[in-house]
Amino acid sequence: MHEKQLLECVPNFSEGRDTSVIKQITDTIASVEGVKLLNVDPGKTTNRTVVTFVGEPAPVVEAAFRAIAKAMEVIDMQYHHGEHPRMGATDVCPLIPISHITMEEAAEWARKLGARVGQELGLPVYLYEAAASSPARKNLAHIRAGEYEGLPKKIIDPEWEPDYGPGKFLPRSGATVIGARDFLVAYNVNLNTTSVRRANSVAFDVREQGRIMREGDPTHGEIIRDAHGEPKRIPGKCKSVKGIGWYIEEYGIAQVSLNLTNLNDTPLHLAFEACCESATQRGMRVTGSELVGLVPLKVMLDAGRFYLNRQNRSSGIPEAELIHIAVKSLGLDELTPFDPKKKIIEYLMADETKPLLADKTLKGFAHAVAAETPTPGGGSVSAYVGALGAALGTMVANLTAQKQGWEQHWKKFSQWAEQGQRLQSLLLHLVDADTDAFNKLMDAYRMSKGNDHETQLRSKAIQEATALAIEIPLQVMRTAIQAFGLLEAMVLEGNPNSITDAAVGVLCTRAAIRGAGMNVLVNLSGLKDATARDEYRKETMQLVSEAEMRESEIFSVVDERLK
Repeated sequence: MHEKQLLECVPNFSEGRDTSVIKQITDTIASVEGVKLLNVDPGKTTNRTVVTFVGEPAPVVEAAFRAIAKAMEVIDMQYHHGEHPRMGATDVCPLIPISHITMEEAAEWARKLGARVGQELGLPVYLYEAAASSPARKNLAHIRAGEYEGLPKKIIDPEWEPDYGPGKFLPRSGATVIGARDFLVAYNVNLNTTSVRRANSVAFDVREQGRIMREGDPTHGEIIRDAHGEPKRIPGKCKSVKGIGWYIEEYGIAQVSLNLTNLNDTPLHLAFEACCESATQRGMRVTGSELVGLVPLKVMLDAGRFYLNRQNRSSGIPEAELIHIAVKSLGLDELTPFDPKKKIIEYLMADETKPLLADKTLKGFAHAVAAETPTPGGGSVSAYVGALGAALGTMVANLTAQKQGWEQHWKKFSQWAEQGQRLQSLLLHLVDADTDAFNKLMDAYRMSKGNDHETQLRSKAIQEATALAIEIPLQVMRTAIQAFGLLEAMVLEGNPNSITDAAVGVLCTRAAIRGAGMNVLVNLSGLKDATARDEYRKETMQLVSEAEMRESEIFSVVDERLK
């Protein structure tokens, strides 16, 4: 099955104050079919707006082109002033691979966009990061050095001839930088000072590039150089982090403005902690922080777990609670309210037009099952019962982790709770997946069979949908069976006051596997591939048999303890 490629684009426009100008640009982006506008983040002091949109590559690149053209029309750089470095109306336009697309493919799309902008709009274009035409042009800061004011001289330098477009200065539009890069988090850390110099000192401590080595006075002393005449540097604490200090008049504070270019090297919470450590050493205090643009869900969940683990508390709690802990720990709501639905990319990409069964109330789900429709049916109920089984195991693990006198065991039970949360999340997803699979099967049977070609298409669609209607309940079984390890551990080692909760979880898990197994078997008759039928049947019976055995083993312990 062909997976849809998703590409993200995060252009930065040199206008953050005039909402009518910003709206003209974002309306242009939103007008392109197949593109979803996720976020518009204007900054008054920086006089810069960061826009985020996603879609398949072709429409995303089309939307980016139209936005660059509109920015040339409505932004006049001759009158632009702001705190953020910039060199053009569309200062930078990165393409970011999100799913099922490689960095190399994203870079190729960036080159296509750059060529079109240069040719059709007559705008000087520089390529950077993965799309860079040379190593010297990979770094955005290097390309942007001198900013808009230095561009008239820079652009006629043979070493800085644009990759596309004319090698001449356009006073109204400047130049733009287009490229492909990994997901970047733009992140500002707030300080209880108004001093840019002190904010810079923190930035130099934290960023990978660090600070230039000087003799004597670390600010004004003579620069120490290497054998090639290049300044020597004292590296900062955080790899793949860029940073500067600035003063934000809008808030009346100085900030450390960071770009986290590789979250595997330095997660958000560790960059924050590094700023806290540096600020404290320099007599300042970090009061909070703010995210510019969007952030992946994993970043927030990792931060929530980090701060809970610091408190020796279980991190196997619901997603919303982890995010709440992250927001409060990082102070992300100090300057403005932090709305996860508007700041976390996965939440913004969710299809809100399609209501989920898993999001219904208990009463609503029961009513949906009882309605005069074939879905949701036994398959979705089996997945939901399995989710309840995993949830009960998770509950016992969390209670045990916080049990007074058991503090030395909190980490082990936290790990069990995290496993339970993962299983619960997967099973809740399968509640809707089962209903979707059944509906696809019905749609296939409704296809026309008026001629041979239509009959062949219908037959192929039925077989594909049948395979899916078998695979989904099998996934329920494969996922739910893993909950027995958690539940058995909770019966044997967990809070003894909660043994019956774990036991009910066992019953739910066994019911989920037995119910999903019946769904597999009833759909096997529609599958023409005899070999596949035999393999599916064999795996199903093995999982049912294992579930019954595990239930019996665990209940032998439960029954003995309840005597």
